[in-house]
Amino acid sequence: MSAALAAQGGVTIRDIARAAGVSAGTISRALKNEPGLTEVTRRMVLNTARDLGYDFCKLRPKRLRRLTFLLHRQHNTAASSPFYSPVLHGAEEACRKQGIVLSFMAVGPADGLVDQLRMHAPDAIVCAGFFEPELLSALRATGKPMVLIDMRLRGYSSVNPDNMMGGYLGTKHLIERGRERVGFICGSLSHYSIRERARGYRQALFEAGILADPRLEAPLPDGVDLEQGAWEAMEALLALPKPPDAVFCYNDSAALVAMRCCLAKGLKVPHDIAIVGFDDISTAVLGHRPLTTLRIDKKALGALGVDLLLGGRTDEVVESIAPVELVVRASTVG
Repeated sequence: MSAALAAQGGVTIRDIARAAGVSAGTISRALKNEPGLTEVTRRMVLNTARDLGYDFCKLRPKRLRRLTFLLHRQHNTAASSPFYSPVLHGAEEACRKQGIVLSFMAVGPADGLVDQLRMHAPDAIVCAGFFEPELLSALRATGKPMVLIDMRLRGYSSVNPDNMMGGYLGTKHLIERGRERVGFICGSLSHYSIRERARGYRQALFEAGILADPRLEAPLPDGVDLEQGAWEAMEALLALPKPPDAVFCYNDSAALVAMRCCLAKGLKVPHDIAIVGFDDISTAVLGHRPLTTLRIDKKALGALGVDLLLGGRTDEVVESIAPVELVVRASTVG
């Protein structure tokens, strides 16, 4: 049937309506992601259109009027907010300039996400930070344009800082300061950003001819908050027969905790141990020693996410990488 329709000049909305057994108006609303339909009906229409070979490029892009910014509940914490709050503000400012209404939701896997999202009735979605692939699949099934920020998954448009380069620059800086045993405090490697920072850390060691020692990589223990986890990770490194003389931490919050732990153990920063963080959050300059870190323009990340949704075709996958900058402070230079 679809081959015959294609030969006649392409599949029309009326063809889809006939095959799906619903009105042409329902087909039109489903294809344009307009409210007023159940997700079951919307999916049925989209599947029928694909089966018939409908050319989705025929659809004129709908003007973006409402955007929902989603943050996973695991990031909606005091430790994560110094990073994600500026990202949200950047998205908010970009929306305001374009006359777009932005709403915010903190969500988890068991929250009935699609039902909640229906109440916001967004034209497009921004997901910030780590999300389970199952959650992203459920969001994609709504048919709404979507961009990931601080997360990368094949087949999805995304905006990320140059995490790998940041891990590389931070570790290289420590090596250039004469440090020989550089530890790494990291969160879960299931997070794209942390995995990339770990890759940069190992690349810098490799280029310097330093054999990577797995004992110097200290992940945060499962089931604890960042404060306790980073403290325990730092204690584990200091308890080694040959403890590190420097530590690269996967973010600033962990680095500030690691610094407090070192000071509590009687170590001098940076004389005995140098510390580098990542993100350049506002509190990075407020510790016992201002923190050397990798600066990310967090507001620009949020704005870039909105720009990706406003520009280009919605069926096109675009992966944007934002630069990072090494900011040297007293935690590595005495």
